[in-house]
Amino acid sequence: MSSVANKAKNFKKSKTGLYVSMASTAFGVISVAKQARLARSDGDTLRLVDAAVSAVGIVTGLAILYRELKRLGDEDVLLG
Repeated sequence: MSSVANKAKNFKKSKTGLYVSMASTAFGVISVAKQARLARSDGDTLRLVDAAVSAVGIVTGLAILYRELKRLGDEDVLLG
């Protein structure tokens, strides 16, 4: 396998890949906020609970990605 293909394969394990994953996960906050706002205006408790659970999932996902970023440290596959 060529060096370029190997680097592309390991993109998710790089700092850049983790930053992209964190950004895309953070964009989920927008849809959850819209869902929560709509649920509150409609008085729909079930959708409000669903929005809260989704928000917890986003926070957990970001925390896991942050932990991986810290763990990666100086071992960035795209830089070395």
